[in-house]
Amino acid sequence: MQIPDSHKRLLTEPVLAHLATLMPDGRPQVHPVWCDYDGAFLRVNAADDRQKTRNLRLRRWATVLLIDPDNPYFWMEIRGRVASHSKDGGMDHMHLMARKYTGQERYEPIRQGEVRVIFNLTIERVLTFGSE
Repeated sequence: MQIPDSHKRLLTEPVLAHLATLMPDGRPQVHPVWCDYDGAFLRVNAADDRQKTRNLRLRRWATVLLIDPDNPYFWMEIRGRVASHSKDGGMDHMHLMARKYTGQERYEPIRQGEVRVIFNLTIERVLTFGSE
């Protein structure tokens, strides 16, 4: 499944994403996250000790919603599942995300010793709304 050209900018511009994962009891959990798209996978990064990380490892389903901050009627929902995840390259990916979202060259960890995990999500369904 590919990202429609009409909505790709929601992944290339610094649009905050909302990641929905499933808790152990099946209830959804939603968090704002930084993400990008490498042409094959939607990539999300999370600290190793967070609930969303545990959720993605154990219940591999995820949905990401991106809404244009200037037009709430232009959005894209991406549904998928975790294809792979790794701590290797996790912090390097966060540095890329920091440049995209903040303009800073490096991501400054929130906590000392923070370990980052990069999740590659296979895109299974894309829903879009709005036009420019």
